[in-house]
Amino acid sequence: MLVTHRDDVLAGGASSPVRAGRRVGGDPFVCARGEGPYAYDAAGRRYVDYVMAYGPLLFGHTPSFLSDLDALAARGVVYGSTNPDEPALAGRIHAHVPSMRKLRFTTTGSEAVQSALRVARAFTGRDAIVKFAGNYHGHFDLALQDAGASAETGDAARSGIPPGAVAGMAVARYNDLDDVDRQLARAGDRLAAILVEPVCANMGLVEAVPGFLAGLRERADRRGALLIFDEIITWPRLGLGGAQARAGVVPDLTTIGKVMGGGFPIAAFGGRSDVMAVLAPDGPCFTGGTHAGMPFAAALALRVLDHLETRPELYAAMERHARALADGIRTTLRALELDYAVVQLESIVDFKFRPGPPTRSYDDQGRADQRAFAAFYHAMRERGILLPPSHNEVMFVSTAHGDAEIELTVAAIDASLRSLRARGVI
Repeated sequence: MLVTHRDDVLAGGASSPVRAGRRVGGDPFVCARGEGPYAYDAAGRRYVDYVMAYGPLLFGHTPSFLSDLDALAARGVVYGSTNPDEPALAGRIHAHVPSMRKLRFTTTGSEAVQSALRVARAFTGRDAIVKFAGNYHGHFDLALQDAGASAETGDAARSGIPPGAVAGMAVARYNDLDDVDRQLARAGDRLAAILVEPVCANMGLVEAVPGFLAGLRERADRRGALLIFDEIITWPRLGLGGAQARAGVVPDLTTIGKVMGGGFPIAAFGGRSDVMAVLAPDGPCFTGGTHAGMPFAAALALRVLDHLETRPELYAAMERHARALADGIRTTLRALELDYAVVQLESIVDFKFRPGPPTRSYDDQGRADQRAFAAFYHAMRERGILLPPSHNEVMFVSTAHGDAEIELTVAAIDASLRSLRARGVI
């Protein structure tokens, strides 16, 4: 007998926990297809999509410049040998992100960050890492402690994380250099690296306060450790220079992914030549993978860069639409006398069901009303707007979102929030 119901064959009903929608309850959204700014369910109903695959779909679903893939596939999808597109792509990335002097490709962001940490340990000869609560770096052992997104690993042992992984890590409060100093004291002379998202999008949208990233740079230098920027979400969503260009702070290692493949799996890590020299075959540190730098994905990443380099106006258009969305949310919140901060950076928009200033750390995020968000999620879904089913996530605007989609969304937000007020939810 053929079993087709997802709960019978998929562990937890989904291949990634957030998709199960447990944070908001109800039936999880099942996407049958996507086109432009829209996701469609199995019944054919259309939704304006702000999940955008949690970041990669900067150009929406099925953009025309990433269609007609038969010719690329006909060359061979994966070789097991280096292909000409790998160094070509690496050189293009370095031109935009000069700190990535040498780089190596991986398949996923988790692999990229895990590899960067291994390189940092090999280069420094130390083992301790300082990371930040609410940052999300993937699903490997060290990354999950106090992570944002849908990661829930309050009990490391029960989560399958060995004591050694936790012992080699300290978790600091984001945007709090005093707390960073306390965690650095714990790490002592074992510190290999400070790992940070220069802009966070997995505990809501959180920007670094002035001086925070520069303070991390100074502290890493003083201790002979490395500074690692996780730009899996931010490059090139925040411009071809990434978040580090905006901040004016140069890390020793950087990880990138998501948008780079236009929806196909490719990621990378890279940095200073002397640091990357520890990698095999030149050094003792091994990273590798069958699909790392595969020709199909590398060719698509080159198309993504071609598209962005020749159409710089795309960034201005996305920012304009995101700003209109944020302004529309603010208008409704003012009308309802709700003191919720709306934050917008380039093509990312966010607000939380919590009065007061914007989120600055994971502690702030913990005070948001998840029950109100769950009600809002379903109210929006009823009105044809698809949001991520977790209050830790954000709204991603793509180049495919236009005035009509933004106007529809603003109207749905207004109606949804007013319905929540009428029901006494907010």
